Amino acid sequence: MNKKLIFFVFALGLLSCNQEKQIKANTDLLYFDIKGYFQKESLRLQKLNPKILKEVNINGSAETKKLTIKDWEKEFSIFANADINKASWRGSFKVQKNDEEVTYTSSNKRIPIKKVAVKYFGDEVKKVEIIISNKNILYTSGDSLIYYPDSLYLVKKHQKIKLLKAKKYQIKEIF
Repeated sequence: MNKKLIFFVFALGLLSCNQEKQIKANTDLLYFDIKGYFQKESLRLQKLNPKILKEVNINGSAETKKLTIKDWEKEFSIFANADINKASWRGSFKVQKNDEEVTYTSSNKRIPIKKVAVKYFGDEVKKVEIIISNKNILYTSGDSLIYYPDSLYLVKKHQKIKLLKAKKYQIKEIF
């Protein structure tokens, strides 16, 4: 009798663990899925394998090259890392919608992503813009990320570390 009771309790415990995993797997994203969108774009562009014109500008010194990107997931990592669907950030973004655009904004000092704007044409994403700002006693930085599918992406970054000269970066890729 004791063996059956122990087996029953053990089986019940395993069953409850599996139900918890299913509940977590079914939660919907509250905001635009930046990470998922750029993973899909990475796969799509990996198949298309477009030639691009890449311009890198660091503190006014520019270099331009024509090339083919071998790892689009790595190329888009700065965009994908701006995911606003973190569990601890739920409810931290104000959402404004109109017919063409959805904008997510946060004024929370602990959240570096201040704005995500997604522009649509029908159901298709036509533009993604992300503004990131980090500030503390020693360091200030800001990023502006803009992506137009099959056209262009632009990353502008400025950073200032106390006692050091400010740096400005810009990366532009034209498809």
